[in-house]
This record gives sequence, structure tokens and C-alpha cells, in this order.
Amino acid sequence: QVQLVESGGGLVQAGGSLRLSCAASGRIFSTHRAAWFRQAPGKEREFVAAITPSGSTNYTDSVKGRFAISTDNAKNTVVLQMYSLKPEGTAAYYCAESGRATWLPRTAGSDYQYWGGGTQVTVSL
Repeated sequence: QVQLVESGGGLVQAGGSLRLSCAASGRIFSTHRAAWFRQAPGKEREFVAAITPSGSTNYTDSVKGRFAISTDNAKNTVVLQMYSLKPEGTAAYYCAESGRATWLPRTAGSDYQYWGGGTQVTVSL
């Protein structure tokens, strides 16, 4: 089974930046879709960003222009670079991958098979 481990979360002041990483147990991001979701206390899980092996990306409107999803050169890590963080960005962030070769940056949680354990991002004033 694919294992995903997120890192990079922490406490940051509003307007600051964080770089989240999702390390996979194998070279899967060269063929499988990957995404980041987040869930704030008392709220439903929310799609944040997705990337396909071809480099196609999709972002939720609230983060466009501020967040960037990418893969590293080894193709086994997915990164979410977050700039201009806002307090409403406070949430547990989860990476996910599709579990199969696919080419569309889909946004539904049901489109993803494997999930990491999450990393907490807290944005303070």
C-alpha cells in the first residue's frame, strides 16, 4: 500500500508562508494524480490543489495566486508552497494520491485512494 507522509506544517503569522511536503513510499507521482485537501475544526474537508503527472493543476478559488502545487525532481514528493497565508487557512492539511494512473486534476476526495496523516497549519494574526 502507498504510504504518504506530510511535513512542513506549523505556526505562521498572517501574511507569511509555509512549504508543505508530501513524501510517498515510491515513485508514484510520475503517473498518479496528487492533491492537497484541508479540514478546519467544525468544517468539512475542502479541496485545495491538485496536480497530474503531465503538470496540469487545479486550485480552489480561495488560494489561486497564493498557493502552488508541484512535484520535486525525484517525482516522489508533492509540494504545496503557500504564500500570503490568512487566518482562514488554519486547518489540518492532507495529501492524497489517486492510486492509479490518471491525467485529470480532479477535486473530489472520492477521486483519491491514499491519504497521508495530515500536518497542522495554524495562521495567527
